Amino acid sequence: MNKLAIARALLVLLNLTIGLNANAQKKINKTKAPNVIVILTDDMGFSDVGAFGGKFVPTPNIDRIAANGLKLTQYYSAAPICSPSRAGMLTGMYPGRWNFCTYLDNKKHNKNAGQADFLDPKAPSMARFFKDAGYATGHFGKWHLGGGRDVKDAPGFEAYGYDAHASTYESPDPDPAITATNWIWSDKDSIKRYDRTKYFVDKTLAFFKAHPNQPCFVNLWPDDVHTPWVPRKETEYTGQYPMNPEEEAAFKLVLKEYDKQIGRLLDGLKALGMDQNTIVIFTSDNGPLPSFKGSRAAGLRGSKLSLYEGGICMPFLISWPGHIAKGKTDNLSVVTATDLLPSLTKMAGISLPKSYHSDGVDRSAVLTGKPSSRNKEIFWEYGRNDIAYKYPRPVDKSPNLAIREGEWKLLMNSNNTDMQLYNIVKDKKETTNLAASEPKIAGGLKDKLLAWWKTLPKLEAN
Repeated sequence: MNKLAIARALLVLLNLTIGLNANAQKKINKTKAPNVIVILTDDMGFSDVGAFGGKFVPTPNIDRIAANGLKLTQYYSAAPICSPSRAGMLTGMYPGRWNFCTYLDNKKHNKNAGQADFLDPKAPSMARFFKDAGYATGHFGKWHLGGGRDVKDAPGFEAYGYDAHASTYESPDPDPAITATNWIWSDKDSIKRYDRTKYFVDKTLAFFKAHPNQPCFVNLWPDDVHTPWVPRKETEYTGQYPMNPEEEAAFKLVLKEYDKQIGRLLDGLKALGMDQNTIVIFTSDNGPLPSFKGSRAAGLRGSKLSLYEGGICMPFLISWPGHIAKGKTDNLSVVTATDLLPSLTKMAGISLPKSYHSDGVDRSAVLTGKPSSRNKEIFWEYGRNDIAYKYPRPVDKSPNLAIREGEWKLLMNSNNTDMQLYNIVKDKKETTNLAASEPKIAGGLKDKLLAWWKTLPKLEAN
C-alpha cells in the first residue's frame, strides 16, 4: 500500500472514530438530560395549598415539592382564563399573537369573540422543541387549545409534538374512558370525575416506565381543582349526593384527593429511580373561581376572569435534586409563563432555533436559585369585546389590558378608559390607584401597553 493509500485509510479511520465518539457523546448526554414534568393545575388559587399559606386542608405532598426545591411568590400566568393561559405557556409567546383572548367554545362563540378555533399547528411548541432534541413527549390531562363541541377540524396532539396523550372532552382526541358522553364529564364515564387526576398520574408514570432510557417531557395538566367539585361519595362523606359542586366542603375533599395523587406521582418517580433527575414544576393556569371572598388567593384582589393579582399571580414550585437548593423562597424574581419555554430548554441543554422569538426571557438562573430583577415588561390581554368577557363581582372587575414593569402595574381598557396604576410591590392587593398622582409613570406605561396591543393580530368578529 503506497503512502497516499495509507493516508486515505487513516483519514477514513479518523473520521469513523470521530463519528463514533460523537454518537457516544450524544448518547451519554441523552442519558444525563433531565426529565421534565409540568403540573398545570386548573383554577388553583395562590393560597390553596399549605406551602403558600393555605388552611383549607393539609397538602403535605404538594408541600413536598416546596420542601425539596424553590418557591416563587411572583410568578404570573399568561392570562386569567384557561385557553390563552395554556397557549402562552406552550408557545412561550403572548396568546394574543395566536388569536387567543378568552376560553375556546363552539365556533360561533369563538368567531364572535374574535379568536381562533384552535392553536395554529405552525405555532412554536415547547413539546416539539423537546421532541426534536430526542425526548419522549406526553400530554396527560386537559388541553383546551382546540377541539370539542362543534370544532371537529382541530389538529391532533402529534401536530404539536406529542408522542402520547390522554385528554378530556375539550381536545382533538378525547379519551373515551373519561368522555362517555359528548360533554366535559358524566356519571357514565368509566373513570369517574373524582378519579381523573389519579388516571392522569397513572398515565404519566406508565409513560415514564415505558421510556427508561430516554428523557421524558410531560404535561400533567389535570382538570382539578376546576368546578364542579365532585368528591368520592362512597368513602369521603355521607349525606345527600351530590354535594353542592361549588361549596367549600366539596372543594376541600377534592383538594385533599388532588394532593394525594401528587404524592402518588412523586412516590412513583422515586420507585422508578427517576426522581433524582426530574425537574418537577407545579403551578396553575389562572386564579380560582369561586374564590371564597379572596381566601383562596391570599386576599389578593380578583379571581379567575380578572387581570388583578388574584387572577394571574399563581403558586409556583420547582424542584430538581442536586441542581436546586431545598426549601428556598424567592420573593424578588418576577417570572411569567412565557418564560418557561426558553428557561426549561436551557436547563435541559436544548438549543432553540434562531427563527424562534419568545416573548418570555430565559430565567433558568432564577429557577435554579439565583434571584434577579426582571428587565422586560409583561403584558396581558383578556377579551377583545363583550363576548365571553364576563367578570366576577364588581370589586374584582378589571380592565381588559395590563402591563407590569418593575414595581409598577398599569391596567386599562383597550378603548383608553378606566386607567389604574398600582405600586405592586408596596400595594400587592391593588387598593390605591396612583394614576392621577403619578401621571408620568402612568402615561409611559399606557403608551407601551397600547403600542403592544396594536401589534397583536385581530380576527374579525360578527
